[in-house]
Amino acid sequence: MYEMKDEYYIGVEAIDKQHKELFHIADEAYMLLKDEFIVDKFDEIVAIIGKLKDYAAQHFADEEAYMLSIGHKKFFSQKAEHTEFLEKIDSIDFENMDRNQLQALVDILEFLNDWLVHHILEKDKLLSPDIQDESK
Repeated sequence: MYEMKDEYYIGVEAIDKQHKELFHIADEAYMLLKDEFIVDKFDEIVAIIGKLKDYAAQHFADEEAYMLSIGHKKFFSQKAEHTEFLEKIDSIDFENMDRNQLQALVDILEFLNDWLVHHILEKDKLLSPDIQDESK
């Protein structure tokens, strides 16, 4: 269900590759949600959240370094959104999540879907070399 569609590619290979992995992590959460054979999903959810946080933190650091290297004018607003994303992950209430595992997965997927689609299409697309060339 969660896959990197053509419209999400921005034309910067390293960033596109990382975005693809973020979609893969979202797909792992989706597959876990749909797997009826795993009744207690808590450990798997915690693992996915940990993987998401670690990977997103590295991706954001790499993306921010790229933005600085090209003098991207929206660097600080992008950095603030990245920080907000990581703070959202840090604010997850694991005790409540354990009691409501399916709802927690739905909430995580809604958050990721909104983030991946809107952030990539509205913010990261501005990092495209084609757009950078037009702004010069």
